[in-house]
Amino acid sequence: MHDVIDNRASHRFELLEQGQVAFADYRCEADIIAVTHVEAPIGMRGTGAATRLMQGLLSIVRDRHLKIRPLCAYARDYMERHPEYADLCA
Repeated sequence: MHDVIDNRASHRFELLEQGQVAFADYRCEADIIAVTHVEAPIGMRGTGAATRLMQGLLSIVRDRHLKIRPLCAYARDYMERHPEYADLCA
């Protein structure tokens, strides 16, 4: 879907576009991915990068049969605006 990778060593999902990285920090809680922070560099803001990052990480979560706990405001707001992902909420 999107070019989001799970950088397990850094505990973050990453989206690389035009030499910049948007990321979502997380911690694992059994079968739950707790997203603690989502950030896009200034040059990526307003381009939809954070949306593409969330779509990609949610695709990974779904493929792995995991759940998400959106702890940061952006991730929580994204989940509220996109009920199609409600089945992934822990």
